[in-house]
Amino acid sequence: MKAERVEGEGRATARVVLIAAAAALGGFLFGFDTAVINGAVDAVRGSFGLGAGSIGFAVSCALLGSALGAWYAGPLADRWGRVRTMQVAAVLLALSAVGSGLVTGVWDLVLWRLVGGVGVGVASVIAPTYIAEVSPAYVRGRLGSLQQLAIVLGIFAALLSDAWLAGTAGGAAHKLWLGLEAWRWMFLVAVLPALIYGSLVLGVPESPRHLVAKGRMDEAKQVLRQVLDLHDEQALGHKLDDIAQSLRSEYRPGLRDLRGSMAGLLPVVWVGILLSVFQQFVGINVIFYYSSTLWHSVGFSESDAFSISVVTSVVNVLVTLVAIALVDRIGRKPLLAIGSAGMAVTLGLMAWCFSQATGSGAVLSLPAPWGMVALVAANAYVVFFGLSWGPMVWVLLGEMFPNRIRAIALAVAAAAQWVANFIITSSFPALSELGLSFAYGLYALFALVSLVFVVKAVRETKGMELEEMGR
Repeated sequence: MKAERVEGEGRATARVVLIAAAAALGGFLFGFDTAVINGAVDAVRGSFGLGAGSIGFAVSCALLGSALGAWYAGPLADRWGRVRTMQVAAVLLALSAVGSGLVTGVWDLVLWRLVGGVGVGVASVIAPTYIAEVSPAYVRGRLGSLQQLAIVLGIFAALLSDAWLAGTAGGAAHKLWLGLEAWRWMFLVAVLPALIYGSLVLGVPESPRHLVAKGRMDEAKQVLRQVLDLHDEQALGHKLDDIAQSLRSEYRPGLRDLRGSMAGLLPVVWVGILLSVFQQFVGINVIFYYSSTLWHSVGFSESDAFSISVVTSVVNVLVTLVAIALVDRIGRKPLLAIGSAGMAVTLGLMAWCFSQATGSGAVLSLPAPWGMVALVAANAYVVFFGLSWGPMVWVLLGEMFPNRIRAIALAVAAAAQWVANFIITSSFPALSELGLSFAYGLYALFALVSLVFVVKAVRETKGMELEEMGR
């Protein structure tokens, strides 16, 4: 009997990995859409004659759309289902790719980036929710980490695509094909993964927990049988009863369900919000949105700056794979604590390096050996983030909330994440003009505070069933 159960679990894992991987492609688009602007920043700024404030808004405006998409994704997912909502995200991202590549002015770009941002926000909420809801508890952490793996692969693909297109054209501002500049093609190529994502999610089953909430018990049983490889009718019945009991009758929760005694919200909701905020306030997206501009500004050629950005994204992918291997062994909380401590040290080192810089703005330079030290520190920082706060936040947000409020609570937490991302991303150009040492010192401080938060407030969820989260 035991051998048969283990064999069944292996088959279930293979099946559910494919389903989770298809859903996680939304994370690939998330990473691609948000990072593709990296290679286009200088060219867009030159094409439209933008100042620091304007380019900061043009880069970060998609994040406002992401906050909006994340806010409404939960209610949409509860009403339409997880699969249909993922399809909506794919359509929005495809439209944004075409629109952004064919803009005639900066406000056109802002509009289409906002549309794409809505799609990214929707995908950021639905993918971790769906993956958590179809995954067996014993592999849920690893499968939940597929979201972050897809995000970092999307970032890598975007930066590699940017570097190749700019290299082929001789520069991001130079014309490439059909009379369009290379930076326009950087946006246009995102149509392909959007279409692939939209096609693949047509073939994944609906979340069993959504089906139970809608009273579609036979369909829910069939999905559970498929993803768990469970054929014992009594065991299936018990699983359905557990899901139904955890959901109670509140299968379409609203914001009122998040109210609690701690500053108006449930404590678990505040933990989710602060996880999201700290993930952004440590400054990770400064590396992925502005790294090419940053390394170019401190003495590297445009080609070398693109190459460094690609290498950094490869590092991010590799350490995310390490995190996936560790999450269900070590746990979520220890990895977060390790990451916070490591980021505080490496960001502090970056702040020290840039305090040695000479000049300012476009003529900033780092004397030897500080340029190389800053480069090593930046990649070490990415290692600590990719091992911890990158994947762990998405894993926790997908599983930490009670079933009855999961979708709406995750929407609120993700919306907070996008607002925090907007604040950090839009403020960086202005902060960098004040001094990169100050900017990275500020991010180091947030990393240190995040360590205290993890130790004091974050609950370990390793190995727990979703139905146990409200207990």
